[in-house]
Parts: sequence; structure tokens; C-alpha cells
Amino acid sequence: MSLNPAGTTQHYAYGDATSQTTLIPHNQQPLVIRAYPSETQLGHSIQYAAAAQEKWARVPLKQRIEIGRRFMEEFGKMRDEIPLELTLQMGRCGAGEVRGTLDRADYMLSIAEKALADVTLEDTDKPGFRRFIKRTPLGVILVIAPWNYPYLVMVNSVLPALIAGNAVILKPSPQTPLAAERFALAFHNAGVPKDALQVIHLSPELTTKAVQNPLIDFVAFTGSVAGGRAVDIAAAEAPKFKGVGLELGGKDPAYVRADADLDYTVAELVDGAMFNSGQSCCAVERIYVHESVYDEFVQKFVELTKKYKLGDPTEKENNLGPVCSIASAERIRKQVAAAVAAGAKALIPEDLFPAAQAGTAFVAPQVLVDVNHTMDIMMEETFGPVIGIQKVISDDQAIALMNDSPYGLTASVWTNAAANPESEKAFFNIMDELHTGTVFLNRCDYLDPALAWTGVKNSGRGVSLSKFGYDQLTRAKSVHMKIKTSQ
Repeated sequence: MSLNPAGTTQHYAYGDATSQTTLIPHNQQPLVIRAYPSETQLGHSIQYAAAAQEKWARVPLKQRIEIGRRFMEEFGKMRDEIPLELTLQMGRCGAGEVRGTLDRADYMLSIAEKALADVTLEDTDKPGFRRFIKRTPLGVILVIAPWNYPYLVMVNSVLPALIAGNAVILKPSPQTPLAAERFALAFHNAGVPKDALQVIHLSPELTTKAVQNPLIDFVAFTGSVAGGRAVDIAAAEAPKFKGVGLELGGKDPAYVRADADLDYTVAELVDGAMFNSGQSCCAVERIYVHESVYDEFVQKFVELTKKYKLGDPTEKENNLGPVCSIASAERIRKQVAAAVAAGAKALIPEDLFPAAQAGTAFVAPQVLVDVNHTMDIMMEETFGPVIGIQKVISDDQAIALMNDSPYGLTASVWTNAAANPESEKAFFNIMDELHTGTVFLNRCDYLDPALAWTGVKNSGRGVSLSKFGYDQLTRAKSVHMKIKTSQ
């Protein structure tokens, strides 16, 4: 089989059997062309990575951490070049990611020595025995990175993989090839051997070959559910067993309780739904509001949404750019139209956003009410600047609706826990009942590197960030020593 890790390549770029072309989302003009290797060249690159990994793993951990710190310095030097370059690749207004990337790198480096240390069993060792558990690198890690937050996702997996002593083959999305190349350049300038971190642009067919190569020991994939399933199947059909980490989609819910600070909550949730034109796996995609504050919440949400400026993301007056492709824009419009045809009401007049024309990648932000769970808009990932808002009468109803989803990445609860101790208690009760990887109180759409980033159901499998991110990229090696062999 052949897999497409992004779901559908034509959504992001176009190509033939030998190369790919990245299109600028807001004007559909070609930006860069990258050639694919031959199957033989790919095999050689993976062989070089395997050989480099053996040497890299022998570099002392403290030295690898020092190289990680130098990577931060090298990457920081690029902060003025990255925003426009990233905007041209994937269309986000004010694209940067530098600060977030450096924050995550700093934390993961700060815990590396402890997270990768031997687990000693001195307290229970018998006389004459010594036992401990080592964290050992897996070998060669294939990282298949997405386009929507390329630097933030790459630092989640590439940095801890390298610090743990692995080599990395980095396959970027065809929409953001320059981001991967720049990211790798910073590591190479910091002292990571070039064969230990290679950026390789691959067709869907070659990606399958890479996943199934016996020298690839683990695959870290971030992208669509369809792409993740294809990677998982390809890995299962490989001649050698290997691990697969899947960070997939979301249909992340928010629940606004009766005592929520509405001005604060509305501002946070509008941003959580609309930032990056809604193209985030943990964007807020559905909101449940207690009936006592529903009308006021919807009014405030619509008023704030109408203030967005949609247009060319390279122009400073705009704060909402295109989605990544015309095909994505068409899919989002169809989902909205289907909801309206089924009885939903659209509250944002499209003429407020003249850039949102058919045949372009610009999508007008939209707020839908009178929605329900028979509509895809409340069940399937939109990945666009669209939100459905549904009225609820109780915490129990909100919990049931939040859990009624094939996804489980994040969920957020909005309530005045500072003023009302009962509200904090209610939050913990709700938190215990939610089937999701992360639960927020009074915030959303945020990754804390000290917390495990993980999902349930169709949102994926595995963990990145936190100490558990290192566990995924290493294996346990048990050491059992009988030191004293005579009386």
C-alpha cells in the first residue's frame, strides 16, 4: 500500500513522481520545489542514519544536552527570518513559533538528565546484588511532521529523540519544507552530525517505504486520522515490529458554566476557535453553554468574531489568513452549508469578509447555532474558522455531549473557581468524567511542555512532551548483577 501522511497531498502542494511544489496559500503561486530521492537513495540515507546513531548514542548525555542548548542559540538567531517565510508556506498571520519552540526546548532539555537517568533499585537490592533499569535509545526515528505548526511539532519529537541518543529522519509536510530545513540547520550548526538528523522530502509511496524500512525503529506521526491510520497499517505490515506514535485530530469541546466570567471566556474562546484560521488539532471546535448565559454568550461571541480582518497574511492590518488550500476551503464551506441545510443558523454575514470567495483559500469566520450532534459540524473535525454553539441545561448534559465524539484530545471548562469553591469542585467532577487527553480550566488551545501531550480514541496514541515524551523515544533495559559469587 502507499500512504499519504497528510491525508491528501493535493490539499497542501502538488507534485509528480519526482518532485513536489509548495503553493503560497493566499495567492496560489509556487513558492519552492523539492525533489524526491529515488528508493535506492532513501535506503542509503536511512543506512547512514543508522550508522550515525551508533556514534551519536556514545556521545555523553551532558554533551548532547549542551548541543541542545546551542541549538536554541542557533534557532534564536533565525527569529527575524522565520515569520514571513512561514506565512508564505502555510498562510498564518503573524506566523512565528520561535518563542514557543524555544520554551519547549528549554523545558525538555532541563529535565533530560533526570528523565533519562538510570532507575536504581538500591533500596530493595539484596546483599551481593545490584539492579537498575537503563533508558536506551530506540535507534532511528522517522518523524512525519505536519504543516500547521511545524516548528512546535518538530521540537516536541525531534529534540527529545536526539537528546535521548536516537538519529532522526525528518519528513516534513510538502506545505512547509523550508521550516524543516531551517530547523535541521540550527541543529547541525549546534553540532548534531548531519547523518544523525536528515530532512528528506518524500512522496506518499516513498513514505510507505520509509515506514517499512527495517532500520526505522519508531515512527512519530502528526496529522490527520486517515494519515495516521495509513502509517499504522504500513508499520504493521513491515517485516520488523516497530513502535508508532500518533498525534491526530480533534473536535475539542468547551463548556461554559453559568458562573463563567463571560467577557474573559468569550475572548479566550474566540481566539481558541479562530487563531490560525482554526487549523489546530486542539482548536476549540464546539461550545456548550449553560442556558442561563447562552444568549449573552452568543451575542458577545458574534460581536467579537465580526471584528476579525480576513485577507493577505503578509499585510499587518489582517489578523485572519487563508486556510492552507483551496480544497480545504471548499471542504469547510460544504460542512457549513450542510449544517445550515439541516437546520443550523449562521450568525456571521459573509459579506463582512469579501476576501472569502469561492475558488480561493480564504474562508469567512462563522458562528453556528441551533446545532446538534446529527450534524458533522459538531462531530467531525472542521479545521477551519467555524464554531458550533449548543445550549445545555446541566453539567451532566454537557459531559454527555462533550464525550459524544470520536475524538478525545483536549476539553475546557469555564467557571468562576476563584470566587466559588463549589465551582472548583464541579470542575474536578467534570474532569473525572471527560474522555480526553487534557482538561483545561479557564484556558484552551495551549500546550504546557511539563504536561504529557496525549489523546484518546481517534485523537491518537502515545505521548510527547513532559518526562513521558522521553519514555516514548527510549526503551527500558534491565540490568541484574550478582556481584558476589562466593561465600
